[in-house]
Amino acid sequence: MKRWWALLAFVLLAGCREVRVKTYATGTTSAPGGDQIVVVRNAGALERLGIKAAVRFRGEFGVVLLMGPHDRTGYRQIIESIRASDQRVRVVAFEEPPADGGEPSPAYRTYTLWIIPNTVYRSGIKVDVVTPSDRPIAQSVFP
Repeated sequence: MKRWWALLAFVLLAGCREVRVKTYATGTTSAPGGDQIVVVRNAGALERLGIKAAVRFRGEFGVVLLMGPHDRTGYRQIIESIRASDQRVRVVAFEEPPADGGEPSPAYRTYTLWIIPNTVYRSGIKVDVVTPSDRPIAQSVFP
C-alpha cells in the first residue's frame, strides 16, 4: 500500500511542476513581412528570420513575435503579459516608438524570441497576440 501512495505522490508532484518559458532575445531584423507569431523548430528557420541565437533544438524550440515594419529607428517591443491554458496562449504586447522620433532607416521589424522546452509542446494550441486595448496583432496555431 505504501508503494501506491508513493507512486500517487510522485504523479501529483510531477503534474505540478512549473514550466519556465525564457525570453531569450529581443531586437530587430530586416526580414520582410508584417506582424506575426512564428514557431521555430530548427536553425535554418531562425536564420531565415534574420535572428542569430543559440537555441538547442534537440530539447527546446523557439517562438518569435515579429512586429513592424518600421522605417524609423528606435522602436522596441514591450510584452505586458502572457497567459496560457491547455488550449490557448494570450500575449499582450505593444511597440514603443522612439521618444525622439528616430532617424530614417531601411525597413525592419522588432522581435521577441522565447525558448520553450519540447516537453510542453502541444499541436493545436492557439496563440493570440493583442494590444493592451485588446486589438488583435497576430494569431497562430501551433502545427
